[in-house]
Amino acid sequence: QVQLVESGGGLVQAGGSLKLSCAASGRTFSSLTMGWFRQAPGKEREFVAAITRPLINTYYADSVKGRFTISRDNAKNTVYLQMNSLKPEDTAVYYCAARSGYYTESVRQYDYWGQGTQVTLSA
Repeated sequence: QVQLVESGGGLVQAGGSLKLSCAASGRTFSSLTMGWFRQAPGKEREFVAAITRPLINTYYADSVKGRFTISRDNAKNTVYLQMNSLKPEDTAVYYCAARSGYYTESVRQYDYWGQGTQVTLSA
């Protein structure tokens, strides 16, 4: 089992930045592929970014490429999502997810999920 706890969400103005964190426990963090997803009201949960192991490769949705950066600190069992140049359409609940397999953008392929953290953009 893996437990994931997100933090760092909040209210931010368009053009601003936020950094989300996801602390993992319960299983060797370094063996997990970690992902960030988001879900806006009335919409399906969608892929945002992922970071693999042991080779550190990163993947991004086109909508956030160049603005968001995913990273991981295996010593702290934590994955981060640095979000810059935020837009109103980035408003959503952001979820951290983990899986033991390789990178995928499929929600269904991730085995473990956090409770989510709200990110709200103000005009």
